[in-house]
Amino acid sequence: MDIKTFYSQIRSAIENEQFDQLATHSFDKPLHFNWVEDIFYPLNVAETPDGKALIWRHYEQEKHYTFEGIYQETNQFLNFLRKQGIEQGHRIYTQLPLAPANWIATLAAIKGGFVIIPAATTLTEKDIAYRFETLFPEVVIADAPNASKIEAAEQLLNKKVKVKLIVGGERPGWSAFDVILEEATTAKAADTAADDHLFYFFTSGTTGLPKVVVHTQFTYSFGHLTTASWIGMRPGDIHYNISAPGWAKFAWSSFFAPWNMGATIFANQVDKFDAKEQLQTIEKYGITTFCAPPTVLRMFILEDFSPYQFKFRQCVAAGEPLNPEIIEKWKQGTGVLIRDGFGQTETTCLVANMPDAPVKYGSMGKPTFLYDVVIADENGVELPPLEEGNICVKMANQPPNGVFMEYMNDPDRMAQAFKNGLYYTGDKAYKDEDGYIWFVGRDDDVIKASDYRIGPFEVESVLIEHESVVEAAVVASPHELRGYSVKAFVIVAEGHTPGLELAERLFEFCEKNLATYKIPRIIEFTATLPKTISGKIRRVELRANEAVSKHNREAREWEFFHGKY
Repeated sequence: MDIKTFYSQIRSAIENEQFDQLATHSFDKPLHFNWVEDIFYPLNVAETPDGKALIWRHYEQEKHYTFEGIYQETNQFLNFLRKQGIEQGHRIYTQLPLAPANWIATLAAIKGGFVIIPAATTLTEKDIAYRFETLFPEVVIADAPNASKIEAAEQLLNKKVKVKLIVGGERPGWSAFDVILEEATTAKAADTAADDHLFYFFTSGTTGLPKVVVHTQFTYSFGHLTTASWIGMRPGDIHYNISAPGWAKFAWSSFFAPWNMGATIFANQVDKFDAKEQLQTIEKYGITTFCAPPTVLRMFILEDFSPYQFKFRQCVAAGEPLNPEIIEKWKQGTGVLIRDGFGQTETTCLVANMPDAPVKYGSMGKPTFLYDVVIADENGVELPPLEEGNICVKMANQPPNGVFMEYMNDPDRMAQAFKNGLYYTGDKAYKDEDGYIWFVGRDDDVIKASDYRIGPFEVESVLIEHESVVEAAVVASPHELRGYSVKAFVIVAEGHTPGLELAERLFEFCEKNLATYKIPRIIEFTATLPKTISGKIRRVELRANEAVSKHNREAREWEFFHGKY
């Protein structure tokens, strides 16, 4: 069976809600694979050239792309890059808002055999410099506000990016992205191996700066068939995923899942999130399948749904566990049950409440069809029902799935993640007697706030640069809307007085030196921090105290509002 036929069979099973048949299909990893030429072109462009691939909106601006139209612009971009001397294996760094260039660049990276490095627009000059020092790109695509930060990072490293394209503006030394439209609309695909690198995602850890997660040409795109099945998409759906470019969730639900199924992607580029505007837009454009983090859903359920006539078929959420209140209120307001799913930057959708299965409120569901997920101890022993352990994926003698290839240049982290024939996700959970998986928490200290992953080490490293700070510890603190906020415990240096004035200076310092989503929202001054015998901060103890005392805020704690975040 060829890969096109396999994808067609999976599409048909998902479209007809024959989810029990998905696990009966098997396919061996090919030696060569190019998702754009092997899947996107034959199943979308060739079969429905005039079908809607992407609807992009930015307030009063709007642009529609057919499958054939966006494929042709992809070829134009590819031709432009090749004329600039960009070759297979070179790196493209993108730092963009929700602009069409994200999709064109990703399609071109796949077809041309380039590696794409997505980055959030909120990253600072230091963040960019760290990424460039780790993996210096040959191509950068950015909007005007981020172009200046990229130039500053170049200066810090005394290196120059070969090709720089700017979206929505002009700048000396940069080419306008629209220059690609002068190129030919046909281009030859690179001969890409299935294991060629495709994505480099920088993901936060607890003991250092962000690690590099490597995904490949075949496994990642193939793995997102699980994401498509979880959402329950069909060709002709208009799919809206509320996620910013620069994060794996964007690749999940704003790229591979819908286009694996021939669905239309909807992109609503806004300068500031407004729940009412979002709901009005969802109604206006007839969104049929929808994905959002619980943080966004908490804002939505505060609104009155009665004026809206939604066309939802399927709704899902990911990023953190759904609580029953969100599920109930969403169903009351839309008539549709919203379903939870679980995965990581390192994977595709691992566990999910599928469209045809009963939902147990609070459970993530059951393993998706490409993954054999078990709850295991540190020795790889599978645990009995109701016993808490590590969420693991069986890797030995398994067909291809969506697990990443490696943490680049990090053998210690790899040894921790891959052992006993399992991939250890770093998350804790338990299975009940019916096979449903219930999330317990992170096995490390990574903070999940507003759908972002934040490494405490990064925030602590900035705080201790301030002259008033001797030591700092950063943890997640429960928050009504975000799920969790970043909280910093600070020990001040001699000669400095804890209080509101110092807290405000620290907030301002963090604003200048951290990406927006990493800024601590709460600062608490303390005389001591809990530590192990070896001197390591016991963040687990701080987190536990936060969970107990979240409703009993003390006077020494200050929250960061400023009306902007």
